[in-house]
Amino acid sequence: MSRGLFAFPAAPKLFKRRLFSHFREQSAIIRTAADWTVLLYIIIPGGLLGGRFYYGFWNHELPSWTADLPFAMIPSLLAVLLLTGGMVLLLQEGDLLFLRQRENWIRSIVRRGMIYSLIVTALKTAAVYAVLLPFIVRGYSVSTGAAWALLVLTLACSWCVKLLGHIVKVQRQGFRRWLWLIPSVTVPCALYIRAALYWRDSPLLLLLAAAGFAAVTARAFHYRLRLRGTFMSDVREDYKQRMRIAALLLRGVLDKPRPTRYKPWIFRKSPPLLKSRQPESRFAAAAIKALVRNPAHLKLYLQFTGVGLAAVFIVPSVLKWLVFALLIALMSYWLSSFWLLFAGDDYIGILPFTKEQKAEAGSKALPIMLMPFAVLCSAVICLPLYGWFGLVLFIPVGAVAGYLVANMFSAFRFAK
Repeated sequence: MSRGLFAFPAAPKLFKRRLFSHFREQSAIIRTAADWTVLLYIIIPGGLLGGRFYYGFWNHELPSWTADLPFAMIPSLLAVLLLTGGMVLLLQEGDLLFLRQRENWIRSIVRRGMIYSLIVTALKTAAVYAVLLPFIVRGYSVSTGAAWALLVLTLACSWCVKLLGHIVKVQRQGFRRWLWLIPSVTVPCALYIRAALYWRDSPLLLLLAAAGFAAVTARAFHYRLRLRGTFMSDVREDYKQRMRIAALLLRGVLDKPRPTRYKPWIFRKSPPLLKSRQPESRFAAAAIKALVRNPAHLKLYLQFTGVGLAAVFIVPSVLKWLVFALLIALMSYWLSSFWLLFAGDDYIGILPFTKEQKAEAGSKALPIMLMPFAVLCSAVICLPLYGWFGLVLFIPVGAVAGYLVANMFSAFRFAK
């Protein structure tokens, strides 16, 4: 059968089609957040203002605060940039079915995808380096040759980090991935920072270090082309990198999907929390476990606790107990709302609990959930105000305050 009968008779044309499709996909994601007209009103003035500042950095005095920053800040910032991003190979799930007999096509797509990703990495790194260049040359008196050599070293290190990190991500899963990923990306970055600091005035040594990174990059590139048995991991990582912009835009709108857990990370054996074997006690214990096991609820509880402790600590002494009472009331209101959502869940509706039993279980669970927050806030108040006597005072004061406020909210929020 003639190859001309196919829509894509060769792998390069298929890769070109997927690359343009990738560009359209990313532009469509950006357009969902902002119209191009709005972006132009931001980009054009921002570009002109940024260009004016950049011109001033080259031709006028640098800001005074730059004199207080060590040169180590430059390679450290660049190293942080090198740790971001990943590889886009433009593989798709259907390739496992339709290109299974054409391994050379898949290899060609992977090769071109890696080259494309390395070019994008180089452009991103060079753009950031260009912004920092006035501070490197004028602020730290680095020669022109050394500045160019440092750029070459930065590009070589960025390619090395991207390839090594990508190879680990597609080969390892779970905890072992982090055991391999952390040293594979941090060791090259540490060597890069060390070379940039010690050889900042030696262009030849910087170029030799860049050659070392380039050799590792070439070896990793060749190894990745020969890698087998990682197709599904390649597709998963590819999809994750393509959706980075969408994830960034939706971070404040949607919650991050929770990973599937086959065992809870706390209360694994699910021991009974309360001594009583009554149904109400078991129901209350289930709500406490649900609060602790849910990452979103636990994170919100810890965040409010941290903010509350800071607020109690910084207010004047005469206002500490008033702020303490207000914070406990706010936390009680949120915990009582959590209980109402938990008790009103469809799954809980299957269980034969009456309204009175739900109210009694909520009255037992609310003081227990509130107690850690109340005791910690009491400690932040009692220890600075009453010294050694505060060590004896903060636990009973926090426990009593939490118990009273929790019972008050239970009385008028949990209808019997």
